[in-house]
Amino acid sequence: MTGITLHLHSAVRSERIDDVVSFVGTDASGSFGIQPGRARIMTLLDYGLSRFRTADGAWHYLACPGAVLRFADDQLTLSTRRYLCDRDYERISALLGGQLADEEVALRSVRDNLQR
Repeated sequence: MTGITLHLHSAVRSERIDDVVSFVGTDASGSFGIQPGRARIMTLLDYGLSRFRTADGAWHYLACPGAVLRFADDQLTLSTRRYLCDRDYERISALLGGQLADEEVALRSVRDNLQR
């Protein structure tokens, strides 16, 4: 069994991570998992944390304010405005609750002002 290649894309950077053996995310229907060989899927990730495990057994946590997820032929692509990735759950949770949450509040304020 071969691993998944994860492609992360944001407005300012891109990253490729090889040998991903599983990915867990959340969309409007709830939590779901992806492993190598899975059928194609395309969905919108909710604001929050996803996680993925690499072949060395390490879990990595991914915080983003929502993303477009596409999986086909063991290529997993996430496109988002911004993402933070870390192996430390506590650190990434704090960043999600702080930095990304503040950005979302500011963005919501801009949207509200534009609508008025």
